[in-house]
Amino acid sequence: MIETTRVIGFSVIGAMLVTMAFGITFSVLTPATDRWSKHYFVTLFSLLFVCSLSCFFALLFWDNPRMAVAERIVYFFESLFLSSLVVLPTVFLLHCRGKQLKESRLFKVIAVLLGVYMIVLIAAQFTDVFYFVTADNRYLRGPLYAWALVPLLAIMLLNIVYAVRWHKEYSGRYFAALLVYLLPMTAVLCIDMFVEAEVFVILCMALFALLMFGIILSENLEQYARQQREIANQRADIMVLQMRPHFIYNTMMSIYYLCDQDPQKAKQVTMDFTTYLRKNFTAIVDENTIPFAEELEHTRAYLAVEQAQFEDTLFVDFDTPHTAFRMPPLTLQPIVENAVKHGMRASNAPIHVSIRTRKADAASEIIVEDDGPGFQPADNNQPHIALKNIRERLAWMCKGELVIAQRPGGGTVVRVVIPQAHRCEE
Repeated sequence: MIETTRVIGFSVIGAMLVTMAFGITFSVLTPATDRWSKHYFVTLFSLLFVCSLSCFFALLFWDNPRMAVAERIVYFFESLFLSSLVVLPTVFLLHCRGKQLKESRLFKVIAVLLGVYMIVLIAAQFTDVFYFVTADNRYLRGPLYAWALVPLLAIMLLNIVYAVRWHKEYSGRYFAALLVYLLPMTAVLCIDMFVEAEVFVILCMALFALLMFGIILSENLEQYARQQREIANQRADIMVLQMRPHFIYNTMMSIYYLCDQDPQKAKQVTMDFTTYLRKNFTAIVDENTIPFAEELEHTRAYLAVEQAQFEDTLFVDFDTPHTAFRMPPLTLQPIVENAVKHGMRASNAPIHVSIRTRKADAASEIIVEDDGPGFQPADNNQPHIALKNIRERLAWMCKGELVIAQRPGGGTVVRVVIPQAHRCEE
């Protein structure tokens, strides 16, 4: 009977270890989850993995008189990790509301309850009223064992109460995920107060943690898909704004006249225009960030085509020593095109455009500067819509930002900031 129990126990613990290892790996590798969710579920599954490991050692040492001290240490850490599993739902709950832990009265109350539990756990190492391990390595519960779990049960009940109270402040799936984890976990904690079944209690926690992760993941996957569709739509919008019929017509006419006047230059403009079109079409299907060097090539091709038509009125200066970073496609080129169109449309005066990059401590910066008529925020025309789309794609795809300011002396300065995480290998 004892051997059968050990075999079942080892089988259950082995399944939990494999499952939690899978949960940790999947949490890290799933692209749809945000950074905070990755950290949260990696922590949750790691704690459950360690709890499962402690159950493994407890079962391994079980009934071996020489391992009584080791068994007592294992039970101490198992109880310690259990308290962390009870507090983690509070952290998730407060994060969903956008609250800081140290600013929350709920967390302060729970911290007090956790402190009471820790005092009881430490006291249990010096008294037999909560639990004890005999000299011949038998684990026994004391008369006050159920009371030792009261602080943890109180924490779980508070989590349930506040999850219900705040349910309108987060999505229905997040609320369902919290209840899926909190309600059964509270029930198994109540059972553990009166029935000795620690392995099955942790097994239940592991299963419900996986269910919670599945619900959150499905929500994040839908949100991720919506964002990708929006990004694709915005790229298409920018493409529509860029592919102006008169720009294509003027370019083709310029090439036509250059064929007689300067055949070599006509060949070069044709090559630049081909590069410009190829980069545009490639950007439609590109769902990820690209090296800055590729976007810079796209921009150079566009400007070469424009300068073929406005050789005496468009002057461009490049100062781009720092190129080892990534950015969304169709970012720099539309910004430069916007500067050129505004400047050339306002007057026949020459316009100077400057494109610079620099490497900061925590980010890469691109500065596009022109001496045109200046940016008019209230003007809700197509170029401004393109800049709005670029700003949103920067935020979604690489946590970047776009800042537009008036240039001293006239003109506009557009600054793009890309966080350090999106640098390429130097």
